[in-house]
Amino acid sequence: MQVADKFMKLISGKKPETCKLIVSSHNYENTPSAEELGNLVAQIQATGADIVKIATTATEIIDVARMFQILVHCQEKQVPIIGLVMNDRGFISRVLCPKFGGYLTFGTLEKGKESAPAQPTIADLINVYNIRQIGPDTKVFGIIGKPVGHSKSPILHNEAFRSVGFNAVYVPFLVDDLANFLTTYSSPDFAGFSCTIPHKEAAVRCCDEVDPIARDIGAVNTIIRKSDGKLVGYNTDYVGAISAIEDGIRALQPTETTTSPLAGRLFVVIGAGGAGKALAYGAKEKGARVVIANRTFARAQELGNLIGAPALSLAELENYHPEEGMILANTTAIGMHPNVNETPLSKQALKSYAVVFDAVYTPKDTRLLREAAECGATVVSGLEMFIRQAMGQFEHFTGMPAPDSLMRDIVLAKI
Repeated sequence: MQVADKFMKLISGKKPETCKLIVSSHNYENTPSAEELGNLVAQIQATGADIVKIATTATEIIDVARMFQILVHCQEKQVPIIGLVMNDRGFISRVLCPKFGGYLTFGTLEKGKESAPAQPTIADLINVYNIRQIGPDTKVFGIIGKPVGHSKSPILHNEAFRSVGFNAVYVPFLVDDLANFLTTYSSPDFAGFSCTIPHKEAAVRCCDEVDPIARDIGAVNTIIRKSDGKLVGYNTDYVGAISAIEDGIRALQPTETTTSPLAGRLFVVIGAGGAGKALAYGAKEKGARVVIANRTFARAQELGNLIGAPALSLAELENYHPEEGMILANTTAIGMHPNVNETPLSKQALKSYAVVFDAVYTPKDTRLLREAAECGATVVSGLEMFIRQAMGQFEHFTGMPAPDSLMRDIVLAKI
């Protein structure tokens, strides 16, 4: 039968036997309650729809949980349903729909030509999120942050999971309130999380148990849900960052001693958030003389008091050069894409530093690192910290050794 003939039958009220009718509802303001969504499903079914389609809008990521609830309910009732939640906070609905029984999802053929907010490309659904392999038994991991869209962690972890045959998917969670998120997504299906800005400190309070080192640091970047439902927090940032800086120094200054090349050095940490705490703690443990600098002096002072280090404002740091050969570690988001022309410290001030590390890895060569290299400093990219902390997270997530060379190759090739 020709398409025109089929269309004429539809508008005359006679549906061809070979056709499936999708009836959809779009809500561009919010996501209704689970009860309201259930009623909407019934209304759509009453029209004679073969497939129910509901698209709503997320005001918070917890809204998506109600859509997942409806998907599961419809699957149990054998009602074919497409249930998607629009915008960045609803992104996970587009990737995780097959896990919860969604009939299908939507993707755009190319970036920039999306038909709805935060729609992924078909290539990303297949190649990054491995959507064809997602099913009811697939464990869900992901990175919690705000912002989070820039993160390359999904590329890295999903390919690493695939390489070892681990049935899991790793997605970005754009989270406003960490406690609400963890309470809402409390099922064993949501097995573990990476935490980034601004949730690392809040994660300490949200976990049932916290590794002693993470508690000392006061920041958690990795959360694991145990079989009994309890959340356990760890910190893999400090080992990843400190080992990257040490190896960067040793590469240019080979030494046979087992003493850390940070021992006795003046180590300036910019930033007093979760990553700043991790770097300050790690450097102090290695015997460095730590100084904390932050845009808000009170935050710098708070961290300084916590670890026994002097504090400076970022403005004061411009003229701080008590000695040559210092080490600088930027743990803030200054210079991160899209604000690539920003830098936490002027080029003139960088002349006092022998080693400069930047936790920002998008872009890899930040303005801070470029100008530090031009001043003759040894520079260490945030990609090294990213790779190493991710390896630690992978081992917590899977209980398996991290595929070291594979993860490094992925980062160098794709990030």
